[in-house]
Amino acid sequence: MKDWDDERLLVKVAQMYYHNNMSQSEISKRLGIYRTTISRMLKRARENGIVTIHINSKYNYCYELEDKLEKEFGLKECIVVPGSTGERENGKRAVAKAGAEFLKRIVKDGDNVGFAWGSTLAYLSDELKNCKQTSINVVPLVGGPGNIVSDYHVNTIISKVAKAFNCKAHYLYAPAITEKKETKEAIINDSNFSSILKLWEKINIAIVGIGSPAKSSNVIWMGFFENEDFTYLEKENVVGDICSRFYDISGRLIDSDINDRTIAIELEELRYMEYSVGIAESLEKVPAILGALRGRFINTLITTEQTAKLLLDFNQ
Repeated sequence: MKDWDDERLLVKVAQMYYHNNMSQSEISKRLGIYRTTISRMLKRARENGIVTIHINSKYNYCYELEDKLEKEFGLKECIVVPGSTGERENGKRAVAKAGAEFLKRIVKDGDNVGFAWGSTLAYLSDELKNCKQTSINVVPLVGGPGNIVSDYHVNTIISKVAKAFNCKAHYLYAPAITEKKETKEAIINDSNFSSILKLWEKINIAIVGIGSPAKSSNVIWMGFFENEDFTYLEKENVVGDICSRFYDISGRLIDSDINDRTIAIELEELRYMEYSVGIAESLEKVPAILGALRGRFINTLITTEQTAKLLLDFNQ
């Protein structure tokens, strides 16, 4: 009888809490049991299988993918956009919109938010609608490639984000990669660059795209690289870049003459930020995303369902 009575009370408390929507305080008063005991009983009801929680959603599979990626790579958060990517631009715009909503959710007064360049981040800046006014600094994390559509330039993105949040914009008038190392040194030692360097030390939210330079982005790098640069990257098995800094599938940063000519925040700094958000999708970018995850350059990932499945398969 003791077992029956114990279980009956657990069921009674669970029914009152879950079916009748009574608060723990109300149940405590009704049954004459301490509120702390009610909390423990509800926990026991779940542990004993008396109460099971089932979440009904047509997007459950995406949530399962998010959970697997978060656990597998120690992510703070993963957002998996449902459905087939279909046409490439649709996939980009879908993750960009999810990125915009994520930024609106987490940003707060006093934040220093850094952005890289690229089409996905440009789409994100276009999706920042109905934002609350927020006292933040918006800062470029990297110089701007010259051989791209102006809408994708980092300063254009910064301008749109600052306008959306009605906040302070900072600009970087320098190339992502200089022709000579001496040119880079002259730029970063100039007094006009010192304010950007100081802001880089304060960045707590970084929003970055993930490039796949060996494939679709070759046209961008043509303006910066000689043939020997491409040869070197291929020799070093480069799979991706963030902020124009390159790495391999294991997340190993590539130390080269290219790195010495790059004007961008160091990728190691991204590992210590409150949020380092990588936004990317597509089959060809799977190795690049995986390298970024393994290198822990991002602690938050926003991608598509198809890409998420490929990432988990590729990581086996």
